[in-house]
Amino acid sequence: MLLTGTVVADAETVIEEGAVVVEGSRIEAVGPRADLADRYGDRETHSYDLLLPGFVGGHVHSVQSLGRGIADDTELLDWLFDYVLPMEASLSAEEMAVAAKLGYLELIENGTTCCIDHLSVAHAEEAFEAAGEMGIRGVLGKVLMDRRSPDALREDTEAALAESERLIQRYHGAFDDRLRYAVTPRFAVSCSESCLRGARELTDRYDGVRIHTHASENRGEIETVESDTGLRNVHWLDEVGLTGEDVVLAHCVWTDESEREVLAETGTHVTHCPSSNMKLASGVAPVVDYLDRGINVALGNDGAPCNNTLDPLTEMRQASLLGKVDRLEPTAVPARTVFEMGTLNGAKAAGFERVGALREGWRADVIGLSTDQTRSVPIHDVFSHLVFAARGDDVRFTMVDGDVLMREGEVTVVDAEEIRRRGREVALGMELDEEREAARQQKP
Repeated sequence: MLLTGTVVADAETVIEEGAVVVEGSRIEAVGPRADLADRYGDRETHSYDLLLPGFVGGHVHSVQSLGRGIADDTELLDWLFDYVLPMEASLSAEEMAVAAKLGYLELIENGTTCCIDHLSVAHAEEAFEAAGEMGIRGVLGKVLMDRRSPDALREDTEAALAESERLIQRYHGAFDDRLRYAVTPRFAVSCSESCLRGARELTDRYDGVRIHTHASENRGEIETVESDTGLRNVHWLDEVGLTGEDVVLAHCVWTDESEREVLAETGTHVTHCPSSNMKLASGVAPVVDYLDRGINVALGNDGAPCNNTLDPLTEMRQASLLGKVDRLEPTAVPARTVFEMGTLNGAKAAGFERVGALREGWRADVIGLSTDQTRSVPIHDVFSHLVFAARGDDVRFTMVDGDVLMREGEVTVVDAEEIRRRGREVALGMELDEEREAARQQKP
């Protein structure tokens, strides 16, 4: 396939009249359109105004999609224990599949080709199957919770780790290595020491498996962990083995100097979720300081109940603007930096090689955008446009591993309207029954 348009290959490379040649699952060539059209003119050709590497969602909750709008204007722990966990606990396997498909559909429509997905305790298999069916690339994991959890979500530690291992054996590297596994403790508040240490031991038994958890999202969480352990959150995670190059920590809003040193020294990845942090009033992550220390910072939308969209372009805008406000410095978190956070940095956090840029021999994860909108006129600088003006619904084309998932704005791999219909149907039926009401009372 020959794709033509302005090619934004990475944060440093723009080819105005460019082209990308895809052969199988790989990018065969990237360069000027005139040169590549001569060599590959017999290929199926599609033209888009902008061609980019697919975005990488460094922290998402696909299965929370059915909770969009249920918990507005609440603080993190109330949001989680009063609304989100009861919702997760109430979903049947079929409903969890609907939730996952709805989340992946939104990601595909908005140009996210790869995600690090924090699932739920039960029915994780449904999400893996949905991701495989829909063709998205991802690092997924069943959630571990063995304390301070609603009864319907709290598991025996060994049983939870055993189920995680079963899922690793079934899905890690599945669907032509589009899907990989992350051992996924919810966060230190709801996981015992044996659970966290067990997560590290399990991860170390399998090549390429990662660890994905939340850390230091708000001050109440930190106070709880410090009361339990005598250590601040990142120090506690480091003590139990949950730092390192194979670890992705979402949020990291409230870290002190010593914790930031640990993150930098261990090569731990951080995912910045600006919209979620603002909406839950959790605070402003010290992203500039992380980047200055050489910490790899990805971008994530978090979940629909705290964002309320999974639009990566909006998240780039929020990240840049929030960074400027935090430092009171207009040069903080410039457009090219935040573009790299949303692409290549996310791929590094996910552990996927040759993903996050458009380069010869790299995986063919490509998106195409339209610039027909009035807010696209004029475009003096393409990175400024992408970060500050573009939106997810500008995406018209989504490809993963050379497979077209969306063309001309129409998703090709599933019946999108049927997924939306089922999502509405399940959401209408989600009422608080006795089990969910009981779960609401079980707060830390």
